[in-house]
Amino acid sequence: MAQAQQYIAQGYGWCVDLDLEKFFDRVNHDKLMGRIAKRIEDKRLLKLIRAFLNAGVMENGLVSPSVEGTPQGGPLSPLLSNLVLDELDRELERRGHRFVRYADDCNIYVRSERAGRRVMESITRFIMQRLKLKVNEAKSAVARPQERKFLGFSFCFGPELKRVIAPKALDRFKRRIREVTRRAKGVSMEATLEELARYMVGWRNYFGFCETPEVLSSLTSWVRRRLRCALWRQWRTARRRRAALIALGVGPVLAHNTAASYRGPWSTSQNKALHIGLSNAYFRSHGLPSLAEKG
Repeated sequence: MAQAQQYIAQGYGWCVDLDLEKFFDRVNHDKLMGRIAKRIEDKRLLKLIRAFLNAGVMENGLVSPSVEGTPQGGPLSPLLSNLVLDELDRELERRGHRFVRYADDCNIYVRSERAGRRVMESITRFIMQRLKLKVNEAKSAVARPQERKFLGFSFCFGPELKRVIAPKALDRFKRRIREVTRRAKGVSMEATLEELARYMVGWRNYFGFCETPEVLSSLTSWVRRRLRCALWRQWRTARRRRAALIALGVGPVLAHNTAASYRGPWSTSQNKALHIGLSNAYFRSHGLPSLAEKG
């Protein structure tokens, strides 16, 4: 992403976004093993890799044989994808293109839309004829970088060029948080916070590379609000809600008035009483991380 950002800043303001159709499903085993054999002489290791490729996929207890492709999610697949696509890298370098690639995601940066369409056509032809792979035309495009996503990121243009989290990645994050907090009704809050903390720390370690900390702060606030809703539902009755708020340090009058409210959980989650009792410090003390802060 940082390299792509440099290319765009240098004036390469158009992106050739290539999507290889079912890449991990279509890799030719014989062609792949031929490439590996050029680098590795140990026949035992070659036999082991071939067995990995031919192991098949188990679905519903039945194993389907593999005649092409590498197992998606398998630990060897990213490495093997680099062996297959090394020839593509060398070709792009030979032509002097500015490009970034991660596994089967590849973006080439050019100065104009016309140049982008020319590159798209010639590189697609190279991929299909030389690598025997197929480019997904529906998902590939020549466009401005801010209109595309790469590895869950995109770019925004203003006074300065910034890395931002792609909308789909934000939607996936919110969907996962909703799933966890909805389940909180039937499990302990400690278990919910533990699951959220694990997910949020991993997510932050990846998407913390963005250059929009205000988005990370806003998401953290939204997660806390979801948790206040979940706790409000857990307490269920006005009596339990009043007692819980008082136990959390809320004054009796404010606790009583809040507990007696007929507003729904989402609206109540912004109430002063819940922000006092279930403060940011409260969630920090129970292990909930901030997406905007590392450590």
